[in-house]
Amino acid sequence: MTFSSSTFTPVYRTGEIRTVEKKAGDGLMERAGLAAAQIARDLNVGHGHGVLVVAGPGNNGGDAFVAARHLKAWGNKVEAVFAGDAAKLSMEARTAFDAWRASGGSVLAVIPDDRRWDLVVDGLFGIGLQRALANEFAALVQIINRIEAPVLALDVPSGLDADTGRVLGCAVQAEHTATFIALKPGLLTLDGPDCCGKIHLCPLDIDAATLCPPHGAVIGNSVIKDMLPPRRINSHKGDYGNVGVIGGAHGMTGAALLAARAALQLGAGRIYVGLLDGNALPYDPAQPELMLRSPDELLKLPLDCLAVGPGLGRSPDAHYAVEAALQSALPLVIDADALNLIAAEPTLQRIVSQRTSPTVLTPHPAEAARLLACTTDEVQADRIKAAPDIAARYHACTVLKGAGSICATPDGAWFINTTGNPGMASAGMGDVLTGIIAAFIAQGTDVKQALLAAVHLHGAAADEVAATLGGPLGITASEVITAARASLNCARERQR
Repeated sequence: MTFSSSTFTPVYRTGEIRTVEKKAGDGLMERAGLAAAQIARDLNVGHGHGVLVVAGPGNNGGDAFVAARHLKAWGNKVEAVFAGDAAKLSMEARTAFDAWRASGGSVLAVIPDDRRWDLVVDGLFGIGLQRALANEFAALVQIINRIEAPVLALDVPSGLDADTGRVLGCAVQAEHTATFIALKPGLLTLDGPDCCGKIHLCPLDIDAATLCPPHGAVIGNSVIKDMLPPRRINSHKGDYGNVGVIGGAHGMTGAALLAARAALQLGAGRIYVGLLDGNALPYDPAQPELMLRSPDELLKLPLDCLAVGPGLGRSPDAHYAVEAALQSALPLVIDADALNLIAAEPTLQRIVSQRTSPTVLTPHPAEAARLLACTTDEVQADRIKAAPDIAARYHACTVLKGAGSICATPDGAWFINTTGNPGMASAGMGDVLTGIIAAFIAQGTDVKQALLAAVHLHGAAADEVAATLGGPLGITASEVITAARASLNCARERQR
């Protein structure tokens, strides 16, 4: 797949980075070390305590020695700790080590416990780490994390799996990460965002996409550009699509209503809600514009997109509603218990995979595990694999929700979303996302673009709410709907 550089920033797994490095030729360590030193120089707060550089036994350590040499040449006080055997270094890393010694730099075997530093450079391990840190390396990480100075990690924080974002035993908690050539998925999903701090991308004068076409990318802010055409003055609600939402079993009607409210406020013309709770109010007091019907009645309406699952439950009526929805020719957004019912029923799985109309699946990790017949831990262990696996198995565009949500398409492409914050860990957030996706599809947006734009906007809206409130604590799904509407309108105005 070709990614537009204006909309998507490529992301590479370790094997792809190795391909790029091989094709790019020699001199990468010198370029990487210089780039890191320039960032370190800008971060050095200048209290006179100098910089501690911790170098490991591989090429990440070589990058660290190059950075140390440049920082020393620029007049900084630099102390270097080497956790390795110089005789076992690669040729390039040994050259960097020797150049540091030749510049007058000394090498310490342990981190002194009686020093202070303005900055710590973590060059212990990079993208090649495959095993959990233990013994002296784990002890070094723990010492680095206790030092009262900001940490700049080189390529990835030591102990973080560059491909998955898993912490391998323990990991450096960095305030900054200088990552080389291209972004790595582990920086952006699972535990990566908690470990890497601010990411500084250092391309090293390499156009990675020309050397190795990417399979993954970060969703950019411009994903919503031209997503929806300007509205004609001479238009009416029928021009902007009809959305149906089926869900809301007893005790869970709020989930379906949240999805419906999101669809309405994000621009769909008419919203119908089919609640399974037959004793619910016949209208939504907070959003009387919504039209409530029985699920059977709703399925007979001329809809442009149907969302099924929010608050659905797993009753026989819920099963019937899911099967009827899957057998329709409507574009579908499938969430929550609709996913669980599909995961538990091979017949429904087959129907999903054979649909010719657009289908979007929106699982959280536990739902994804059920869809893949594995454990939640297995899903979280490699989110970049799990999301495309679901998309391919069910022939559906998929978002695996969580920190660094992963969107995937059936052709194997995957996208990481970097908007959003911990305040989204609250009830109803997934229902709102479902409604936004359905609204965009109903208004005529291509299903893949609708998914990417909705996921990105959903997180960005939560970021707006957090900024307004002064932090993420207590953000509600309803507030995110309002912020998403405002953000979309502002984005569209900027494009005029």
